[in-house]
Amino acid sequence: MIPKLTDALNFHSQALMLRAERQRLIASNIANADTPGYQARDFDFAQALRQATGSAAGVGQGIAADVMSPAGAGGRTAPTLRYAAPSQTNLDNNSVDMNRERGAFAENAIRYESTLRFINGNVRTMLDAMKSHNQG
Repeated sequence: MIPKLTDALNFHSQALMLRAERQRLIASNIANADTPGYQARDFDFAQALRQATGSAAGVGQGIAADVMSPAGAGGRTAPTLRYAAPSQTNLDNNSVDMNRERGAFAENAIRYESTLRFINGNVRTMLDAMKSHNQG
């Protein structure tokens, strides 16, 4: 019973950490929208979550904390950061598309909040399940 509860919370905590890191990357892209030669970066969230939850790596060996470290500590690989392809050419070679970045920022913020709500719901459900009928 306890391992199942831990696994459920671990999944959502890994997702939350990856969402936070993606939000940081998108915010960095937006902040550098006027920097000549800046190349927008992002990572494939689904692939990173599969790695973090053990689907692509060793079971139970998460890597979400390693996303923030440059080398991917513990011998695990961090999500691969990709460069965004510019939607139109710029004279300063900056690949930040503000419309794309704003959309990604808003979508990621909504998904971050959803993950928080899932965690809250899971904890509330677990607490309700642990109460006896007499404590109601």
